[in-house]
Amino acid sequence: MCMIDKVASSSISFTPRVGNEKSTPNLDQVKDIAKEANEQAQLPKKEEMEKVVKGMNDFLKPANTHLKFEFHDELEEYYVAVVDDVTQEIIKEIPSKKLLDIYAAMTDFIGIMVDKKI
Repeated sequence: MCMIDKVASSSISFTPRVGNEKSTPNLDQVKDIAKEANEQAQLPKKEEMEKVVKGMNDFLKPANTHLKFEFHDELEEYYVAVVDDVTQEIIKEIPSKKLLDIYAAMTDFIGIMVDKKI
């Protein structure tokens, strides 16, 4: 039995929508829904981030460490460094800067391979 025969013999029925039932949204409604979703998905504002970092630094104060957000220029992304207050030595980077450098080099290399004209 082929797939068409299976579907034809099934007891599924189709009833088209008529009357006052909710119809599919128009283009303006879809744009409004997308705009609302983008607004909800926005990254936190700088003030909110500073408040969270201050709270985490207060939490880490007994351990003599603090958080430092650093900007990776090539990827245009932030990463976190845990810094010792006494020696100012970086204890941990999340994700590590070396990993971000490798990722940036890979994306640059792939871009050269894809963008290069032969």
